[in-house]
Amino acid sequence: MTDPAAPLLLNLDGYTPLPPGKIAGVVTMLDMTAPPPPLPERATEGLTLERMPAPDVAWYRALFRRVGEDWLWFSRLRMSDSELAAIIQHPAVDVLVLRKDGVDAGYIELDGREPGEIELAFVGLVPEMVGSGAGRFMMNRALARAWERQPRRVHVHTCTHDKQGALTFYIKAGFRPYASAVEIVDDPRLAGLLAREAAPHVPVIRPAD
Repeated sequence: MTDPAAPLLLNLDGYTPLPPGKIAGVVTMLDMTAPPPPLPERATEGLTLERMPAPDVAWYRALFRRVGEDWLWFSRLRMSDSELAAIIQHPAVDVLVLRKDGVDAGYIELDGREPGEIELAFVGLVPEMVGSGAGRFMMNRALARAWERQPRRVHVHTCTHDKQGALTFYIKAGFRPYASAVEIVDDPRLAGLLAREAAPHVPVIRPAD
């Protein structure tokens, strides 16, 4: 039995037991250093991608949760309003909202606060739009906007908690993997940040009472 108070030592050649209440994901970092050819598109009728100037914090959190709850997105849910506003309302950050017939359907966040770099900090669709082809429409226009700033590189990361196929999608979009890491965090479902039923592909291991 793993002692939850003991320091966690990562085994670089085998299994690393996690204390109950923790989750782990393998993160893949990807980047590109030149604009890629656009992805082929389909079913683009009614789709638009619009920049949200000074996004409202409550609106952003609601869309963040709707897009990311099934993939255990939680980082922005534990921030204070002022912390979140400082990021999403920063002049170097673009929140680009995908809309289908005027209704919010997903978003990409371009973070250019690091000089010479643009990070696709968050990329996702609402559940009913997954597999519709809207992701290609969104990615093509977001990358074109990113490269208008003439950065040295554009980068993104994904992990094994994300939708199956996310890594393949990024590679098809022109990104190349360059590093990986293991991320271990407290399960946000046990902290009440996300619904207990979220992300059923990641088991909840509750600490003993």
